[in-house]
Amino acid sequence: MEIIKGKAWKVGDNIDTDVIIPSQYLLLPFEEMKKYTLSPLGRDLADKIQPGDIIIAGSNFGCGSSREQAVHVLTELKVGCIIAESFARIFFRNAINNGLPVLELPDCSNLFDEADTVEVDIDHEKIMNLSKGSSFDIIRYPDYIQQILYAGGLLNFLNQ
Repeated sequence: MEIIKGKAWKVGDNIDTDVIIPSQYLLLPFEEMKKYTLSPLGRDLADKIQPGDIIIAGSNFGCGSSREQAVHVLTELKVGCIIAESFARIFFRNAINNGLPVLELPDCSNLFDEADTVEVDIDHEKIMNLSKGSSFDIIRYPDYIQQILYAGGLLNFLNQ
């Protein structure tokens, strides 16, 4: 995979799918829907996130319903990846199936500050906080998950 590099955007613990994309926007086309991504946090993140930027979260990111729109709005914003202390399992799998890298890193909430420049090298199993000059090892995805991510998602993988 290419190296992912972007600005860190920190969110807290237990960010559920209703926070990622509130239910009242679910019937909008994705181009419209993405404007409301993470809007309950009140920080206009959808306007600030740039392609490749990285979301840093606490524990249980993506809990709540199993709606795939929560992953789709993040991919529409071109989020490079999400680093969290832990993920809700169904969100984790929805992200992988849609080609969005999600990485677990213990205590990541304390390892990054908002706006730090972060670089993720999945192939070499490293996350680097370039702003602080620190690096962290990540656990390698199993081969079948890496193949899905390299293909850009499960449907692309199955069509290859």
